[in-house]
Amino acid sequence: MSKTHRGTGVRTLPAHGRGVCPICHKDDIKVLYEQEIDGQKVKICKYCNAALKNKAKKTAPIAKTAATPEKAVSTESTEPVAEAR
Repeated sequence: MSKTHRGTGVRTLPAHGRGVCPICHKDDIKVLYEQEIDGQKVKICKYCNAALKNKAKKTAPIAKTAATPEKAVSTESTEPVAEAR
């Protein structure tokens, strides 16, 4: 399993990847995850990254059901009806 957000990859970054998260404004936290927010690519913390993914996962089924129209149920029968005598 790859560990891209810790170890030697993080040690090469300025301040070892630590800074201020632009979403939650926590100070001296690892900001390693790139996200596009308001048209800009910013680096955010692990917790805000997870929160954004969870929010997207919850809204995806809602958007998917809204995009697909429901089938109209026809009340008319296509089969001929036998007349009663």
